[in-house]
Amino acid sequence: MRFGHLMQIAFNKMRVAALKDGIDLKIVSGYRSFNRQRQIWNRKYKKYASQGLAPDAIFDKIVEYSTVPGTSRHHWGTDMDIIDQSANYSGDVLVPNKFHGEGPFCKMKDWMEKNASNYGFELVYTLNENRTGFKYEPWHYSYAPLSRKLLQEYLSEANFLTFLRSQDILGMEKISNERLLRYYIEHIKGVNPSLQ
Repeated sequence: MRFGHLMQIAFNKMRVAALKDGIDLKIVSGYRSFNRQRQIWNRKYKKYASQGLAPDAIFDKIVEYSTVPGTSRHHWGTDMDIIDQSANYSGDVLVPNKFHGEGPFCKMKDWMEKNASNYGFELVYTLNENRTGFKYEPWHYSYAPLSRKLLQEYLSEANFLTFLRSQDILGMEKISNERLLRYYIEHIKGVNPSLQ
């Protein structure tokens, strides 16, 4: 995985501290390349298109949890999806109910809420009804000292529509400018305020 040196040190310190409390932090998804994100997008686009959904509806369905290639915070190498590998779990791990109630990752979630920011990590997609964009992801953390700067650079330099329409991403030529610009405002900017 591609971590900045400072981020790797911070994560290792956080992991050691969590281990002392019986939590074994494991990164299940870290850096993700543009091509990998495009594969995920194109697979989902084909699936929903085969179900007869219109392009803007397909777009809405995919961006509940997946980003448009080129806009993923995972491209930066600052974001990661984390679970407690010492917990007793099965099946898909990145589902919200596994982090609530009697879910296997509740102990980790509580620990992260109390401690992650001490190491520079912040939850990206919080459980806040006033936040726009992606649905709540209790597993997705970002190394704030680096990702804040990268978000500001991204927002100031991205020629969003031109870029997306030139990258061989399924459906981009059929999705309205209005829908793409709403995604830019709601999803890319729709993160935990501590990361802006």
